[in-house]
Parts: sequence; C-alpha cells; structure tokens
Amino acid sequence: MSEFKYACPVCGQHMVCDTSQSGSVMECPTCFQKIVAPQALAGPDAKFVLTGSKFAEKKITAPVADNSAITTPSKDFPLPLVVVLAVALCAGAVGLFWYSKKATPPALPARKPAATNTALAPQPKPVVAPPAHDTNWLLNLDPVNIPDAPVVGRIHTQDFALEKAVFSNGTLVLRQGTKGPVDFGVQINFAGVAPEALAGKNLHVIADTNKSARVTLHWKSDEVAQKVSYDINYAMRLEFGGIAKGRLPGKIYLCTPDAEKSYLLGSFNAVISKPKPKPGNPAPSKN
Repeated sequence: MSEFKYACPVCGQHMVCDTSQSGSVMECPTCFQKIVAPQALAGPDAKFVLTGSKFAEKKITAPVADNSAITTPSKDFPLPLVVVLAVALCAGAVGLFWYSKKATPPALPARKPAATNTALAPQPKPVVAPPAHDTNWLLNLDPVNIPDAPVVGRIHTQDFALEKAVFSNGTLVLRQGTKGPVDFGVQINFAGVAPEALAGKNLHVIADTNKSARVTLHWKSDEVAQKVSYDINYAMRLEFGGIAKGRLPGKIYLCTPDAEKSYLLGSFNAVISKPKPKPGNPAPSKN
C-alpha cells in the first residue's frame, strides 16, 4: 500500500490517505467537513495533488400522504342569504368607487425645476515660477533662444515669474506683484530714454562692456527688502517690438554676475506709464 495527498475542496487543507482508503469518507482537520477521498493517480501523474469531494448525506424523503380520499364536509347555505350578500357587496363596491373619485383631488402638472446658473466665475490662478536651472545662466548671449512665454528666472536663489511689466520715466520694470513698491523684480534704467526711441530696437550688452544701462535686482531676505545694482559685468539681450495700444512689447535675456547666478528669460508686454504734469505746470499742447 502507498500513500498519496489530496486537498479539501472546502478549505484547501492537504490530507494524507492510503490508496486502500480511496472512496472512503474522512473528516478535514481544519474545517471539519466530511470529505470523500479521491482515487489515487498512478505513474508520472502521481505527483499531482488531487482534490476530494464534499460528502453529501442522502436525505430520506417521507411518503406523501394521499389526501384524495379525504373529503371535507360542505355546508349548504340558503339561496336567499347568498343573493342578499352578493347585492350588499356590489353596492359597497360602487359606493367606495364614487367616494374615492370625489375625495381624490386632480393631480397637478409637475413643475420643472428652476434653472440655476451653476457656472462659477473663473478664479485667477496664482503665478508660480518654474524651478530655475543653472544651465539658463550664461554670460554668452549667442546661443540663447528667448521663448515667447512670460519672463521667468531666479533672483538671489528665489524663483521669479513675471506678473507686471511697466515702462516709466525711461526705466523698464519687470516685477512679481502688481501694487506697491518693487519688492521682487528687476529695474533697467535707460537714463530717461523715451519708449519711442527703443521701439523696434535690439540691445546687446556683453559682460565686458565698460558701462551700460543700470540694472537693479530687488528681493527680500527674512522679510527685509534687499537690492543690488550693476553697471558692468552683466550680459543682456533686449529685443523691443513696436508700440501698440500704449504698450511696449519685448523679449529679454539677462544674467547678472552675482554668486547666486540671477537671470531672467522670456517675453513681456510693458504698459507705458507717462509721468503726470506737476501742479502749476500746464500740460503740453498737442498743436
């Protein structure tokens, strides 16, 4: 005699059985179900684990009693009483029908739900500067391709994204924030040059230029306003477009020589802000 393994079909528990016990009923030690042991395999297939079958007890069915011989005694009702009951039931049914018809109010037409304007006004998205990369800081202007996207960059380790551009009193201001003093941004001073003189011009400032437009960086460190200016040793390329609708468009690539490798790269559309006449001085005549 040889032993073989088979699995419980209910819980999968493996059990060991002798070949002589094939077909016998055993109890699973895990789920306590009665399992019929399978027939063992022979030859190379003997390595496979068989699965037993769950033992089903035969149910003894009781014979159905024949009630055909049983008769139920019937009671005979008088015919006049049956007629009276039928008439009463018909009258009650008719009365209930008319009462329910009068008591039930007519159904009102369903109202359509009032249309509601669920569309919300679009909320302005906060300006988020993309992470700055040292590969964008080059003092060589030739290989730079200025994108049409708004100006981004880095000013003293802080990522910068343009929110407002203004040209006023000969100075181009590129800043983050739209009101108040310039806390984070760049000012490029052209010494009072009018925007009309810069429209359509391309300016290239290389790092070894003796003196150029003054560039001032603004930022905050520990909530304290900081700034630094450069007249030399920076590289800048400015490409101005034509003035249209009171704006001076352009592209800029700027790298300053600070240890933090500050730079700006991208496009802008600066609002031209003309100074207001001082009190007591008449406005210039258009004639």
